[in-house]
Amino acid sequence: MSDLFDVSKEIILITGASQGLGRQFARVLAAHGAAVVLAARQTAKLKSLEEEIKARGGRAAAVQMDVADISGIAKALDAAEAALGPITVLINNAGVAIEKLSTEQTEADWDAVISANLKGAYFLATELARRMMARKQPGNIINVASVLGQGVLKAVSPYAISKAGMIQGTKAMALELAGNNIRVNALAPGYIDTEMNHDLWSTPAGERLAKRIPQRRVGAESDLDGAIMLLASNASRYMTGTVVTVDGGFLLN
Repeated sequence: MSDLFDVSKEIILITGASQGLGRQFARVLAAHGAAVVLAARQTAKLKSLEEEIKARGGRAAAVQMDVADISGIAKALDAAEAALGPITVLINNAGVAIEKLSTEQTEADWDAVISANLKGAYFLATELARRMMARKQPGNIINVASVLGQGVLKAVSPYAISKAGMIQGTKAMALELAGNNIRVNALAPGYIDTEMNHDLWSTPAGERLAKRIPQRRVGAESDLDGAIMLLASNASRYMTGTVVTVDGGFLLN
């Protein structure tokens, strides 16, 4: 089974790697032998993570990338591939959310969320897919969606719309790219305790939300380790266009 989940030959680009799930994915995949390209808008935290991974014997390189800046995607990919080699796996993880009711969301709010979560992810994936096809190289694209792409809550409508679009985009790209030996799947986390939302879970609103989860707890970042190892490795070689949901049963409600 260790061979089936082997990622030691993979060069994996992770967007939004400076914190939260992206950082956790980088640590786990590097610990299992993958070379990881750490991408985000701000590089200070990336450099710290790069040094941490290297100190543990891993392979890592930090690259500045703003996925919402479509014009800069090719240059950022050039830098990533110059650092570690041709990318074999993309984890489209970067994203933002703006919490307001739909009647209060502005055009600027909409553009910020859709540009980062959907438009940027789509154009990064398609640019990388073209490179994989030109090299006649197998590839693997993992889009980090959300349970809010499958269900909804109040006050995050652009986010939910962007993640629903990402899920549908995953299926469309999977169909188109399967003949080129490039698989495209989505990971849909539920509510995960990260540094960005940690304080929420001790508030009355957070406690009410946690009680809606059938397992009666918020997920830990490490609860996604198995799913990301599945999707990043050849264990998922016959999976494409699939959404892997890890939510403690949240969507069952």
